[in-house]
Amino acid sequence: MSRPWDYIAKIVSLGDSGCGKSSLTIRLCEGRFSPHHDVTIGVEFGSRIVPVGPPSSLSLNINNPSSSQPPSSPPAQPLSPDAQKHMKLSLWDTAGQETYKSITRSYFRGASGALLVFDITRRATFASVTSWLHDLRQIAEDNIVVVLVGNKSDLAPASTATSSSTSDNSGREEENRRRVTKEEAEEWCKQNDVMQYVETSAKSGEGVERAFLEVAERIYQNIEAGKYDLNDRRSGVKGPGAGGGNTARTINLGMNDAAAAGRKMQAGGCC
Repeated sequence: MSRPWDYIAKIVSLGDSGCGKSSLTIRLCEGRFSPHHDVTIGVEFGSRIVPVGPPSSLSLNINNPSSSQPPSSPPAQPLSPDAQKHMKLSLWDTAGQETYKSITRSYFRGASGALLVFDITRRATFASVTSWLHDLRQIAEDNIVVVLVGNKSDLAPASTATSSSTSDNSGREEENRRRVTKEEAEEWCKQNDVMQYVETSAKSGEGVERAFLEVAERIYQNIEAGKYDLNDRRSGVKGPGAGGGNTARTINLGMNDAAAAGRKMQAGGCC
């Protein structure tokens, strides 16, 4: 029986406590939002299979190399849906509390991608992302793919960093709680060599899949460029021929399965 995926990649979520890292993982893996979630202790685990590379990436216009081609370039030939590759994302949601930082850092090892999450309604969480990025780059592999994620966009409908009021469709006034502008976040990415900024709402689901797909696509591009040894667990990426992947089950895991699955996966290597 063939596997439903071509590659496995380890992705970590990091950032201050209360930014919604667990909610983002639950939204991606289970398609739901829980307004109440216990504080993560150590790490929680989930997984999701996503399409990578063309034709899916072309329709989403994520990391599309044709967009940078000169007008004189011949159009690319249409691809068969059978050519679509799939990647299983092993998602490691780490604790944001200082108490658990020594535990959290250990899970950065062997990660091929990371979502660096902050809460756009709390400026202090944005101020912390530089420290989190420093910790990540001290431990993770040099070529780790990092995307900055500004969560809770449902609480900030406008781009201003100061409080204001906006009207919803019913004419009611809604407070804009944004404290970090898109421009600030994008400028931070440029200064810190982080390739992308995405705003998300774990509550509405807006931007959530996009954030994870941005990471997955760039990992796939690195695979195509031969930047990973798919048989080396330290690379954070495994191919179908790697050891420890002889079964074709386990597509999605909910957060209730985190402890048992996390221990099992950690024992088997990076992913």
